[in-house]
Amino acid sequence: MTLTLKIRRIDCTREDAREAISVLRNELSPKGNVVSPEGKARTVAVFGEPLSPEQVVERICGEVASRGLAAVLDYTRKLDKVELTPDQVRVPAAELEAAHRNADPEYLKTIARVRENVLTYQRAILSRDVRIEPQPGVMLGLRYLPLRRVGVCIPGGAAAYPSTLLMTVVPAQAAGVSEIAVVVPPTRFGGYNVELLAACHELGVTEVYRVGGAQAVAALAYGVEGIPAVDKIVGPGNLFVALAKKHVYGEVDIDSIAGPSEVVLIADASADPRFIASDLISQAEHSPGASIMLTWEPSLVDDVASALETQLGHLSRGDLARDSLERFGALIRCRDESQAVELSNQFAPEHLHVSTADPERLLPRLTNAGAVFLGHYTPVAVGDYAAGPSHVLPTSGTARWASGLSANDFLRRSSLISVDRRGLAGLAPEIRRLADVEGLSAHRYSIDVRLQEPNR
Repeated sequence: MTLTLKIRRIDCTREDAREAISVLRNELSPKGNVVSPEGKARTVAVFGEPLSPEQVVERICGEVASRGLAAVLDYTRKLDKVELTPDQVRVPAAELEAAHRNADPEYLKTIARVRENVLTYQRAILSRDVRIEPQPGVMLGLRYLPLRRVGVCIPGGAAAYPSTLLMTVVPAQAAGVSEIAVVVPPTRFGGYNVELLAACHELGVTEVYRVGGAQAVAALAYGVEGIPAVDKIVGPGNLFVALAKKHVYGEVDIDSIAGPSEVVLIADASADPRFIASDLISQAEHSPGASIMLTWEPSLVDDVASALETQLGHLSRGDLARDSLERFGALIRCRDESQAVELSNQFAPEHLHVSTADPERLLPRLTNAGAVFLGHYTPVAVGDYAAGPSHVLPTSGTARWASGLSANDFLRRSSLISVDRRGLAGLAPEIRRLADVEGLSAHRYSIDVRLQEPNR
């Protein structure tokens, strides 16, 4: 077979490997600012100059904050090429009901089954209130309450994503959030996609707005006519959505600043090259998407490259995946298993697939990953669509310190402290000493005055 795929190959036994890996890591970092050529051209067409993505987002968010819905509609017309009137922004209840009524019953059953899977998992991991009595007269606790209102961003540019709806809305429902507003671009894959609208109705979502991009994030954060402000914004999107979430953080909470989808796959001699190729392509087809294989099995590099060539030729999004593999993919031959683990932790990927004979053996050493998929028969698609954990995960190396979305991210926690006179007396010496060191005499007096009172 003639191989035409120009995916980079890195051999860690060579002296230039460290530099090649450094270049690759930098391209996958949050500084990568991956924008398609179409996106760059659209920026110039709309703003009349080649603004950076950050400048574009600042301008959009600023105008939405000052002009409200009028700015949202202006940018919807300019960027999405869709003309909406104020009364067309929210999807009517009748349209949601009609989409649900006309949907394939088997599709609705799938949505219901996956919802149950997600609910089961998210409720199992939900944080619970805690109360302890560490010493006589002292009660300490932690109370969890759900956020009142959240906004969910669902992509809709290149494909419809009912799976993302499930993986964002259902964890919020598991936490007890009472108001969920969904924003989705006004496209045939977004706000006009009947399968997506049917899924919204199946999940009990009543607020769906046909707006996308940075303008949708700003509308949720600041509130505009017809779209009340939210307390938190979650969900993936392109670079402009990610930067808009970063821009409004502080006005509202956000889940993360997501970059392109990515997978790192660790494989040994027991791995099937066809399986590995399918996993690499499944992330690359997001376009952009980053796909990296780490192996210490020399023959696997050539075998996987051949399998990639074969599969790209018959997949509907093969051309898009090929472009991503050539730009952001790599087949890396490591010296040994330990180096593969080390590199994986350095990449800190969104998805980590351990396709080895005994993946549990490696797990304790694999410390940085948004989600870990163990074994040859656990492709990332299992987590993307049906298992239960959310597929909204940290990207661009942020899994070093960030975590995937869960029901707990929709909870606020408040500490509880209650002491009686006996408990206060026990804590008083430490409080007085620290108050004296800091020179805060009123803090000390608030203790002294209570302990001078008769014990009633």
